[in-house]
Amino acid sequence: MFLSVFDMFKVGIGPSSSHTMGPMVAAARFLDQMRASPFHFAGLRASLHGSLAFTGVGHATDRATILGLAGFTPGDYDADRAEAVLAQINETHKITVDGLPPLRFDPKSDMIFDYDHKLEGHANGMMLMATDGQGDVNLSETFYSIGGGFVMTEAELAAGKDTDEGAPVPFPFKSAAEMLDMAKSSGKSIAQMKRDNEVSRNGEVHLRSGTKRLWQVMNDCINRGLSSEGILPGGLSVKRRAKGIHDALMAERGLNQSAPHTINDWMSVYAMAVNEENAAGGQVVTAPTNGAAGVMPATLRYYLDHVPGAAESHVEDFLLTAAAIGGLVKFNASISGAEAGCQAEVGSAAAMSAAGLCAVMGGTPEQIENAAEIALEHHLGMTCDPVKGLVQVPCIERNGLGAIKAVSAASLALRGDGTHLVPLDACIETMRQTGADMSEKYKETSLGGLAVNVPNC
Repeated sequence: MFLSVFDMFKVGIGPSSSHTMGPMVAAARFLDQMRASPFHFAGLRASLHGSLAFTGVGHATDRATILGLAGFTPGDYDADRAEAVLAQINETHKITVDGLPPLRFDPKSDMIFDYDHKLEGHANGMMLMATDGQGDVNLSETFYSIGGGFVMTEAELAAGKDTDEGAPVPFPFKSAAEMLDMAKSSGKSIAQMKRDNEVSRNGEVHLRSGTKRLWQVMNDCINRGLSSEGILPGGLSVKRRAKGIHDALMAERGLNQSAPHTINDWMSVYAMAVNEENAAGGQVVTAPTNGAAGVMPATLRYYLDHVPGAAESHVEDFLLTAAAIGGLVKFNASISGAEAGCQAEVGSAAAMSAAGLCAVMGGTPEQIENAAEIALEHHLGMTCDPVKGLVQVPCIERNGLGAIKAVSAASLALRGDGTHLVPLDACIETMRQTGADMSEKYKETSLGGLAVNVPNC
């Protein structure tokens, strides 16, 4: 089993990897199908189902789908150009994209929110259709946005989870137990095994430049969030708080008046800065999703800015270790809030971050596995109930608490020798089962929990 660090961590846009980035990616794939088809097309239509319908407006799913059909992709998204193109589509009711004739598309009638018909494959389902001059559908595809910006067609999903058809990698572990066995027999760290896998597929230059860019985008996102003020979009009137908290923390430095627990505020403010940027539609890195994008940058920034002896040369090991753990969670359970609740998003992010931090602080493979298990175990059962379908409440603060749990889990694991009662594999399987049993109301539909109990929402 191989999942690249660049699949697990993708540069994209907010507010949601599964509800914004995924539909945009699906639309781009559908355009490729149209270009390869012998049919002549005159129009487009899209329908959103399940969680994509229920929280689609809050997550800008309709907007992302339209932009994807207009040729936009998350990795090279240009906000100013997107606004101009959307305005043109709303005015002309036509989409113009390279390699295809002008296509009829009226956002009011051709973008359909289907609340009544959930598609069978996944909670995040959508159908994209191309029509002829009579308005009849002559090409259609069902896509599922399965979390973290990953998209699969109905056929791909039916084929199973293990769709990797590339060349064999040196360390193809599919479970934490296999990972530990391979580390023991090879004498390599988790990061070294993951590095060998990456290099065998894509080369060392690609790995080094790519991981450097990932951290650059993460860190830039923190810095933008720490310097930005105002009200977040969406109608909840949520005020950005990261800058104010950061300014206060900076003012307290050197005064010797801060309580030891103030370090938690630093971790929280780094994460909140990222998720405020995400809520505003800014550039983030899925880690492993947008809704949980603040946990890992916050943990890494905490390490670099507050841990004695920290060095940026260790960032690659952090990301590789985290990606190894994230791959296990995705392969054996889920990283999708619409499929398994927020335990699959912030819980997974905390487990990945705890593992990465433990690794760069000298942890053994056994201690790293323990750190990931501790962090995930104490997110089990966490629901996904975003107020008004926006990735704001409780998501922004939740990332801060996820970072605190990640650091605590790594610290606890480093105090032990790696032996513990609950294996990470058992914890991942428990998360999967819990997600399967969880009511749909608590899986990113905004039909239960805080989403219905906060007044005036």
